[in-house]
Amino acid sequence: MKKSGKARAHTNIALIKYWGKADEDLIIPMNNSLSVTLERFYTETRVTFDASLTEDQLILNKEAVNAKESAKIQRYMDMIRKEAGISTYALIESDNFVPTAAGLASSASAYAALAGACNEALDLNLSDKDLSRLARRGSGSASRSIYGGFAEWEKGHDDKTSYAHQIESDGFENDLAMIFVVINNKSKKVSSRSGMSLTRETSRFYQYWLDHVEEDLKVTKQAIAQKDFKRMGEVIEANGLRMHATNLGAQPPFTYLVPESYEAMRIVHECREAGLPCYFTMDAGPNVKVLIEKKHQQAIVNQFLEVFNKDQIITSDITHAGVEIIK
Repeated sequence: MKKSGKARAHTNIALIKYWGKADEDLIIPMNNSLSVTLERFYTETRVTFDASLTEDQLILNKEAVNAKESAKIQRYMDMIRKEAGISTYALIESDNFVPTAAGLASSASAYAALAGACNEALDLNLSDKDLSRLARRGSGSASRSIYGGFAEWEKGHDDKTSYAHQIESDGFENDLAMIFVVINNKSKKVSSRSGMSLTRETSRFYQYWLDHVEEDLKVTKQAIAQKDFKRMGEVIEANGLRMHATNLGAQPPFTYLVPESYEAMRIVHECREAGLPCYFTMDAGPNVKVLIEKKHQQAIVNQFLEVFNKDQIITSDITHAGVEIIK
């Protein structure tokens, strides 16, 4: 007997960052976060529960995954089976449409798509809220990829209360896009998970970060409601820099940024001085993401092309699409 489902989910970029977990196992964050979902980057995943299988099988981009990734998926599928009250193993066939060079972690779209496919295959009929909870158990940021547009992940305090929801924006995202300045796609010396733990446990700047997140969220949501790009941009840029500053206060100190990261930031400042509003943010890596108004996209891209190569610049619109079932 076989049960199958297929889903697509897009990756997202946090505008107000999540940095640090209150619960490592359940992936409960220390603070709320807010993201925007990207049109260009997504994952499609088919899950087939098959009684003849003796273990889960994961095929990623037409190739079997390594043992480490396989073990992680096995744990996630064990949790799915427990939720569904079954013991059947599954074949998971996943295709990532996320360019490796973009420095974008595909885990958000990957686990959102996997959760959506399992929901369909097993007829779980989960609400978006519960699907977000399920995706979160694979990757925290996946909780936000259940939704298109702007989404906020409520930190909660346990498995039931930690989930994301969509933020009403009256179509504000239609006017926006994002530019990715690809600087380095090599393996990081400090992984995101290790960086979060080290910073939370040792950084003398970490509490300062937490003390300002709620205000950042409040102002950002007000700016979205008022379609105030300048105000939103100022807050998300400050929030991203504040997150990276916490790493410098860790013991030992570390940073994800490199000289080219600061060069990209300089270009953003020059664009603003030239009347081209745009604002940067960075995740746990050196690549710089620049939020822009679509009407200025080509002019801003041209500014970056004076310093960076064409293949280092990638653009994406914002999508309304949340997790989608593919028939």
